[in-house]
Amino acid sequence: MGSLSEPNDESNYSKPLGIRFLEYIKGTPLSFKTHQAIVLIVTFLAYASYHATRKTTSIVKSTLDPQSSDFGLKFVPWRASYLQEPPKLSLVSEDGWAPFNGSDGTALLGELDLAFLAVYALGMYFSGHLGDRIDLRIFLTVGMLGTGLFTSLFGVGYWGNIHSFYYFLIVQMLAGLFQSTGWPSVVAVVGNWFGKSKRGLIMGIWNAHTSVGNITGSLVASALLSYGWGWSFVVPGLMIAFLGVVVFLILPVNPESVGAQGEGDEFHPPKKLDEGAAQPLLNSETVAKERAVGFIEAWKIPGVAPFALCLFFAKLVAYTFLYWLPFYISHTAIDGKYLSSTTAGNLSTLFDVGGVLGGILAGHISDRLDARAITAASFMYCAIPALFFYRSYGHISLTINIVLMFITGIFVNGPYALITTAVSADLGTHNSLEGNSRALATVTAIIDGTGSVGAAIGPLLTGYISSTSWSAVFIMLMAAALIAGLLLTRLVIAEVASKLEESRSHGGPASRPAHEV
Repeated sequence: MGSLSEPNDESNYSKPLGIRFLEYIKGTPLSFKTHQAIVLIVTFLAYASYHATRKTTSIVKSTLDPQSSDFGLKFVPWRASYLQEPPKLSLVSEDGWAPFNGSDGTALLGELDLAFLAVYALGMYFSGHLGDRIDLRIFLTVGMLGTGLFTSLFGVGYWGNIHSFYYFLIVQMLAGLFQSTGWPSVVAVVGNWFGKSKRGLIMGIWNAHTSVGNITGSLVASALLSYGWGWSFVVPGLMIAFLGVVVFLILPVNPESVGAQGEGDEFHPPKKLDEGAAQPLLNSETVAKERAVGFIEAWKIPGVAPFALCLFFAKLVAYTFLYWLPFYISHTAIDGKYLSSTTAGNLSTLFDVGGVLGGILAGHISDRLDARAITAASFMYCAIPALFFYRSYGHISLTINIVLMFITGIFVNGPYALITTAVSADLGTHNSLEGNSRALATVTAIIDGTGSVGAAIGPLLTGYISSTSWSAVFIMLMAAALIAGLLLTRLVIAEVASKLEESRSHGGPASRPAHEV
């Protein structure tokens, strides 16, 4: 049962106002488990709102550039049926929005994606560095308010009748900078409160915020398109700004800030991470005394480089779907018919529903097998045939498209979710750190920042390659999935060898996972 020690004046002063208000209403201090529940819920909603604002661009693309099918959808046939395409039906708008409605509209939209994700990836490295050194609650709040502001400013271009490409480019770059504060912050905060037991499953469920955010962003942006595409940016921008205020008022960054102490298995951070001892995500008792791990030093932690490079290609695939799936659906004949931008946006959410299941499955399987690399590589290899079948047969009927899209979401988002959560947390508390807990945000930023470089490249290449062939785009995605799996080969071999040795020992002590060797 969780308990709360009597807080001294200093800890009470550092408590968020919302926590102090709840304790005032309740009349007693909040339990440790209550604080954990608040952390999970608030960080879940916070990062879901980040992804909701990130998703809006993909929904609005078909409205900004409705005539792209004339330039961007000349298929290279994988099947004979692709040779006889039905005539293109009209979309929501025939005129689009300059400068995106010209012959180079698809490429310009791809350049916006690149600008956003390139700044996001670069900012991620600095955000992780800062996240291990300053108040994460303030840092996360500023990031969410900034994200809300610049997401809304993109939509203001609609009412301001702005047609300058550089306006949208600069706004997207600044939005990407503020977006980079999110992931290192929420992972580090959750890491302060939860131990290593069942980390893969817990974080697999918690990581559903990515897909929930994508789904919410898709539904909100699609529903508002008919009122003017500007609303599809402004409303999600206001949502994340509101949740940023909630984070500031109620998010407890770590147990010390609220005077919380766990009992039993809840939270007993050892002063040194001895082999076989329980390993919390962060050792909160020694935070003030520890030296934050440097950027180069974090790269040298065993397992960080291979998983970071794997995520480069995994996010290349995942973010190509994030930014281009609604556009692809609305410009692809399904059972001889083209869907509107709104319908395509709603339909694309099923990819994210599959992603929720994929993240939970990957986390649970990796916990049961105690093998993160084997699980991640297996999912990436399974994504290859899933991508092939979706491209080859998704046009036959709406039902087949939905089923194949759902399956593809499972295998594409599963390893992406696993690496960005449980694997990052494992490596951020690696035994080589000798108990130093101040590496989690830095390691998380390195892995996700490297992945975000791939996330920037994938949508950009898609903007150019799709002008020749969408089949070529899917070949690129399958190649990326293959490389992602191959990059984990050394860790997979080490995990298999570990399992064989464990099997031969007939019930001996379990070996450590390969990335902890």
